[in-house]
Amino acid sequence: MIIDPLHSDGFYNIMSGVIVPRPIAFVSTVSKEGTVNLAPFSFFNVASTNPPTVFISMGRNTETKPKDTLTNIEETGEFVVNVVIENIAAAMNSTAAEYPEDVNEFDIAGLTQTPSQVIAPPRVLESPVNLECRLKQVIPIGNAGSESGLVLGEVILAHIRDDIIDGNRIDQDKLKAVGRLAGGMYSYTRDQFELIRPTHNPLG
Repeated sequence: MIIDPLHSDGFYNIMSGVIVPRPIAFVSTVSKEGTVNLAPFSFFNVASTNPPTVFISMGRNTETKPKDTLTNIEETGEFVVNVVIENIAAAMNSTAAEYPEDVNEFDIAGLTQTPSQVIAPPRVLESPVNLECRLKQVIPIGNAGSESGLVLGEVILAHIRDDIIDGNRIDQDKLKAVGRLAGGMYSYTRDQFELIRPTHNPLG
């Protein structure tokens, strides 16, 4: 089958179904009025390591209002990426609804707010990895009616639970991260295999 994205209804479903698994950024922010927000995003990855930079693509609007997370990031310049693990996957999913802007999703999910060290948004205590980030840039993308903001944020401080790190290596079996597939499907990261990166020797 050959599909032209410009003439295909629901090409989002195809994109999200073949670009898998995707890491999940569980993003905590605070509005300029002080309201805490927590929401998951799976269009997320590493953009750079020097300086350490992450990117997250966020739709600018829901069906009824601007997205709180993107608005908060643009207005305050701060956010935390909390890594989603098996134990909090269901709680993460509970925050994905379109709640009113005065609702604190930490309460919806039954998760614990804990202070960040250098920025205002709180961290998710139950997550073993929290990345405190400052906004570098929001790049507008998307056609009229489906605008998104590609958020580039510099990681200025990382909180990593002691038992999952050895030197600068993360133990994936202890981290127990989950990934996003398509629709309501997710994946574990327990089933792993290793491939050694080859080196090219032109002399044989």
